[in-house]
Amino acid sequence: MSFEKKLEKLEQIVSALEGGKISLDQAVELYGEGMKLSLACRKEIDEAKMKITMAGEQNGTKV
Repeated sequence: MSFEKKLEKLEQIVSALEGGKISLDQAVELYGEGMKLSLACRKEIDEAKMKITMAGEQNGTKV
């Protein structure tokens, strides 16, 4: 799943949780899924930052 799709799904989960119209079991399940998506997005962001930093260092610039 692309980063953008993960963010989109995460936004849907947040909306569902904030809406308050789901059962507790559904909320717990969505919360778990949201945490996994959040961690996956954070990992991709960290990897992108690392690539940018490394590219800047290779070009002699400090990022």
